[in-house]
Amino acid sequence: MSVNSAEVADEIEIALTKAGRTKIRYPASVLSDDGTHLVVSAPWAAPGVRDFGFVRFEPGDVFTEHFWRDRWYAVKEVRAGDGTLKGWYCDVTRPAVVAGGRVEVEDLDLDLWVSADGATVLRLDEDEFEASGLATRDPEAAAEAGRALDALELRARGAGFAGLLSY
Repeated sequence: MSVNSAEVADEIEIALTKAGRTKIRYPASVLSDDGTHLVVSAPWAAPGVRDFGFVRFEPGDVFTEHFWRDRWYAVKEVRAGDGTLKGWYCDVTRPAVVAGGRVEVEDLDLDLWVSADGATVLRLDEDEFEASGLATRDPEAAAEAGRALDALELRARGAGFAGLLSY
């Protein structure tokens, strides 16, 4: 699959990097790819349970992940194993690069959590973003990241993600 390909493969590898290091890699099933917007499904890939206080990610959870080749974020719809919607975890990232059966996404530290009922919208990791030094190293990318987080929050507090995540 090339960067702008609309071909759909059955399986693809997701590689999330941060500060030049691979944070996690995991297999996912491709649900849709129109050449700009790639949608995959993957089970919770980290070992054990991760309790953030506002949500728990655990074995059995299923993530429907939306990546864009032209947007500075990825949105992950999170469901429990029984199908109950937990909410949406949004990563601010550089645009996804899709090639050779792999999705490469660079995490820029900023995140947004939106609860299933939309009542809780949390901006996350702004301290990590500041500490990363991206604003000094790459001011244009830092500005894009800030705009992406603001846009995600505005959407979450307004119409929600329904139109954004259709495929």
